[in-house]
Amino acid sequence: MTAAHSSTPLKLLNREQAILEFNRRVLAQAQREDVPLLERLRYICIVSSNLDEFFEVRFADMLDAARDPLSTVTGQDVDRVGRAAHTLIDEQYHVFNEQVMPLLRKQRIVILNHADRDDAQRAWVSKFFEREVKPLLVPVGLDPAHPFPQVANKSLHFIARLSGKDAFGRDNRIAIVKVPRVLPRVIKLPAHLSDGHQAFVLLTSVIRAHLEELFPGRKVEAFSQFRVTRDSDLEVDEEEIANLRHALRSGLTTRHFGRAVRLEVVNTCPAELSAFLLEQFGLPAAALYRVNGPVNLVRLNELIDQTDAPALRFAPFEPAWPSGRLPRHKSIFDKLRKGDVLLHHPFESFDPVVQMLREAVNDPDVLAIKQTIYRTGAKSELMDLLIEAARRGKEVMAVVELKARFDEEANINWAERLEAVGAQVVYGIVGYKTHAKLLMVMRREGGKLRRYAHLSTGNYNPKTARLYTDVGLLTADPDLTADADSVFRQLASLGKFKALRRMLLAPFNMHSRMVELLAQVEAAARAGYKAARVVVKINALTDAELIQALLRTAQAGAKVDLIVRGACMLPPGLPGVSDNIVVRSVVGRFLEHTRVCYFRWAEGDEGEALFLSSADWMSRNMFRRIEVAWPVLDARLRQRVIDEALQPYLHDTLDAWQLGPDGHSVRIGGERGVSAQQALMRRYSSDV
Repeated sequence: MTAAHSSTPLKLLNREQAILEFNRRVLAQAQREDVPLLERLRYICIVSSNLDEFFEVRFADMLDAARDPLSTVTGQDVDRVGRAAHTLIDEQYHVFNEQVMPLLRKQRIVILNHADRDDAQRAWVSKFFEREVKPLLVPVGLDPAHPFPQVANKSLHFIARLSGKDAFGRDNRIAIVKVPRVLPRVIKLPAHLSDGHQAFVLLTSVIRAHLEELFPGRKVEAFSQFRVTRDSDLEVDEEEIANLRHALRSGLTTRHFGRAVRLEVVNTCPAELSAFLLEQFGLPAAALYRVNGPVNLVRLNELIDQTDAPALRFAPFEPAWPSGRLPRHKSIFDKLRKGDVLLHHPFESFDPVVQMLREAVNDPDVLAIKQTIYRTGAKSELMDLLIEAARRGKEVMAVVELKARFDEEANINWAERLEAVGAQVVYGIVGYKTHAKLLMVMRREGGKLRRYAHLSTGNYNPKTARLYTDVGLLTADPDLTADADSVFRQLASLGKFKALRRMLLAPFNMHSRMVELLAQVEAAARAGYKAARVVVKINALTDAELIQALLRTAQAGAKVDLIVRGACMLPPGLPGVSDNIVVRSVVGRFLEHTRVCYFRWAEGDEGEALFLSSADWMSRNMFRRIEVAWPVLDARLRQRVIDEALQPYLHDTLDAWQLGPDGHSVRIGGERGVSAQQALMRRYSSDV
């Protein structure tokens, strides 16, 4: 019986557990013998960073939903996800302690605890503590005049139980010591003290060894590191505020003190101290995470950065300049008048995008530049170029998304700098994040105005363009560039939506068009077209209506391949329901970020459509964000996207995982398989 005729609706996979499953795939990278050792440690750090955001946002939202009587989320759901998180974190520390660290020791890279350090090393650490650390520490003994201090989100602290009485004869036994963020978490010992090793000490170990010095005349009977994770999603009522930028700026100061959702302590923490902390933060026992090691593994990135061991890192890869399609040191505008240029990052360089903007800034015939700003980073040559363009008197419009999570402060700063030089800055539409990636240049040519544009699946961030896979299109196509201009006008004027020539725009018609295309493939399959096909490559699939449309298409006989990097709520492989759907995830050296949607319903160019997009197939992207998707109409470029961004991933047998109907993934192939990313790196290395 198919889902369409079942008396009970198909139960979708849990989104939060799907996110944890993705992080389990990332953690598996740290267990691969074919991955360089320091990179294996980096994957452990990435999992910690991902889990921090999971608790700050997703799990916090889940807790809120469980308290809402109208929500379908139950306390049992929260408990189930919490147990899965505990299991994953326990596994993460096992990989760290039992696999990666012993292998690093064999490479003479060591982290020395106090017990491991010899006399000379202890003397050096003691001097370091006196000189660099102790002056910044302020131990707080708790009493009615010194209540439990404000503990910021993810800040590191020690809790200590002291013997005896304080200097005033009082029996205050508990003290808190904040570890300042300005101090390095990983300190490299001098070579002359390391006996041929690269030896490191953790800041927590330095403080632990000298903790008693902070409490003269008293003994430290018990202690532990601890860290609390808080709900960090900035919430402002956009309908009720006059100035979104000012409201978010003030909200940034309170974000660090949101509701506590997780407490981390070391596994040796006495029960009475962990119980005391749980009480202070108003947390249940299930929110306590006892870890066998540093409570913030993210900061071990500092060890990776300080280690001199090139052989233990990925070999350097330099993105190729598309010289055959875009000659260096020649006008990009001249080239684009002859045809579109497709860029595949990080295999190809992001520099042509920067060069296009730089050329626009320096070209006296360029009258206007418009760009969306989502995640550009605190330092950005692109933003500096926009500021310079405004200084030179060009019309500059910047659509700055102030609510790009955890980039709010950087984006507010850019908005203020752009406004200061006369750029027109808009913040999109109230209640909708502007997630579209668009850059448009307007140039006077022969008495007429001509538009040029860059459309992308990824952010305007040259740093992440070397780490994330994305596809960008440089174009002078009259329809696409007119559409880009219309999107900017829509964001500025807030007028009625008018359908675009080629582009799809969320929240208006992207979702409905994707459903229509799936229905078109479904109809072709029901009519007997054997090659009916859907291939979608996205970061997440959680929208229920799109999932149902995919199921109908597959049940009609069309082959459906989904390449979903992260959370996928569609359970594939269910007999009679989703057995014609294969869901795979690729986790490799680069973060998969490209969004490609391919549909085939008949033979020939007229029987297929391929869209590139900024949007994942999530309800928030389709209905609560400004997103764009655009068709690749040039048959040659369309085939290139298929050959590079889809086919290699469908045949990956090294970095790919296949999702089962129960929500668990199984690795495809083994360590001698074929990697899509590695194949693309080889292809573009030979083009240099």
